[in-house]
Amino acid sequence: MDEVKKPAGQPLLAVSGLTKYFGTFAACDGIDLEIDRGEIHALLGENGAGKSTLVKMLFGVLEPSAGQIVWQGEPVRIEAPAHARRLGIGMVFQHFSLFEALTVAENIALSLDPGISLAEISDESRRLSVEYGLPLDPRAHVADLSVGERQRIEIVRALLQNPSLIILDEPTSVLTPQEADRLFETLNKLRAEGRSVLYISHRLEEVQRICDKATVLRHGKVTGACTPREETAASLARMMVGGEVSEIKRPEAMTTGRVLLEAKGLSAPSRTPFAAALKDIYLEVKAGEVLAIAGVAGNGQSELFDALSGEYPVADGQSVLIDGKPVGSKGINFRRALGAAFVPEERHGHAAVTSLPLSENLVLARNEAEAGTFLAGGPLKMIRRAVARARTGDISKFMDVRKSGEDPTAGSLSGGNLQKFIVGRELDRKPKVIIVNQPTWGVDAGAAAHIRQSLVDLARAGSAVLVISQDLDEIFEIATRIAVISEGRLSDSYPSETMTLEKIGLLMGGVHGEETVDAH
Repeated sequence: MDEVKKPAGQPLLAVSGLTKYFGTFAACDGIDLEIDRGEIHALLGENGAGKSTLVKMLFGVLEPSAGQIVWQGEPVRIEAPAHARRLGIGMVFQHFSLFEALTVAENIALSLDPGISLAEISDESRRLSVEYGLPLDPRAHVADLSVGERQRIEIVRALLQNPSLIILDEPTSVLTPQEADRLFETLNKLRAEGRSVLYISHRLEEVQRICDKATVLRHGKVTGACTPREETAASLARMMVGGEVSEIKRPEAMTTGRVLLEAKGLSAPSRTPFAAALKDIYLEVKAGEVLAIAGVAGNGQSELFDALSGEYPVADGQSVLIDGKPVGSKGINFRRALGAAFVPEERHGHAAVTSLPLSENLVLARNEAEAGTFLAGGPLKMIRRAVARARTGDISKFMDVRKSGEDPTAGSLSGGNLQKFIVGRELDRKPKVIIVNQPTWGVDAGAAAHIRQSLVDLARAGSAVLVISQDLDEIFEIATRIAVISEGRLSDSYPSETMTLEKIGLLMGGVHGEETVDAH
């Protein structure tokens, strides 16, 4: 691969007045930004700040409404992602676009010139993967790879196109600490070659660690720029949200009571060829504690949530107990009636029906007895809309949900605000047990702090809280005990004060036993 040239004094990319309207709403409003060659540039902002809209314009997914993009000194109109790639712009999205039934080389071939043979693609991708510290077997099927390995495919696929600029969207959200360290080594190598990286992340510590400059967006406008190494995580967060981000207040030792949630030998076969099977899982969560389960995506987190919530009941009724009652073979409503609440990972279409207003989403998530509060009439029930809207307003106020009207559709909210509403909807039930899968996935610092504090407060009030999360900062912030799921098996749980990033990383890699806890 030829080294990228670095002429002096000319930014690689410059945008001026870049604007994108959706109807009358300006998602990006007059954005000015410059990225130099050989620079790792962070793009920071809350959910809904305009980051995704901006990079989609840079990669040709969206067309600007106004403004100019200047690439290597020349004004350009980027018509499509293929055009962006020809110019030398690559992008690795947060959600990968890979076909699990195909090999690594076959997936890479889909985005390249059809005239290149699969053998050439295999040889070049193998060479690049070694050169950049991203080991891959081009013959391996994607279905057999970890999420970290899948991300390597996306990066190698981008590198094969010899980019001058690579855009990375939340690249470490699916990585173990060890995999993240390896990625940072790769980014430093790219920078040394004169290549540039536009780096989007909510993890401010890693922004400080690897980024040379940062641009901050808020409400679609640039509100600041800085050198991250000269800032603190707290000051970066203040720039993003326009004010202080509250620290999580967790007592050193939380008072615990009886066991409210328990799994005893919980096993479940994989439902699809690419899903994880659950293997003999034991866990218990007492009143007053937060058990956090860490793990790399695809290791059984969703399957564990489904089995504990009753979305997919298991044959052995005794394998899951809520407040001492066997529920393994029972459904969600039965478990809700026992005082359990659930927040799945996917907001759209799973935790909420995006086309319905928030008030109707509130009613849908109640069990039969609870829903009676919001229903009137005989056999044909009608929603008492004033009551449902009033409760929706209370939840929105408590969770600081920012919305466009009194009762908008769920799909009209930003991801972070919808997540706050969904968590608030479950907290409003004052549950004995709550199980939350990825509570702050893709959520900005302010919203994340609010959600985490709400979960800690629920535990302090005597509920049992189980959090499944890939965010290790989040886990250490709220957990009283930590376990790790790997290939469908759950490790023992350990007090959070005895755990380190290295120990968790080893457990994520499937290393269990006392030697892990004693690792240094």
